[in-house]
Amino acid sequence: MKKLQRLELLKDFIQEAVDRGATSVQAVHQYIADLPFEALEQTGLIDAEKSALRQKHRQTIGVVYDAIRRINRDIGQLISDQFENLEESKIAASRIAPAPAAPRPAPTPAAADRKPVAKKPVAKKAAAKKRAVRKPAAPPAD
Repeated sequence: MKKLQRLELLKDFIQEAVDRGATSVQAVHQYIADLPFEALEQTGLIDAEKSALRQKHRQTIGVVYDAIRRINRDIGQLISDQFENLEESKIAASRIAPAPAAPRPAPTPAAADRKPVAKKPVAKKAAAKKRAVRKPAAPPAD
């Protein structure tokens, strides 16, 4: 599995954990927030008309945890988009990159055993021919 895929799976795992955690904490928060309302109702200090306050409190708690879950989803989507951009940029870079040069063929064994022959420049050969063609000088007269 590619590194980017593992990171995306990890992101999904964390995102799911945050979502479930927010839901669990919301349930505990609702339970704890209801305790004073229940106590006040049992003592008769809050009647049925004023129980709307309890409902408003529950709604407020719900809005807060819904916002946490929404932000979690938005961040998860943002990270997923960035992973997608990375994958697309890798694909684009591989398509744009120049093709590797073809390897040169290895020399044949016979060619590798031969020693290179040094060539003399043409001008030196021509000068050597002129010297060879010259006639010897006449012997001195007595």
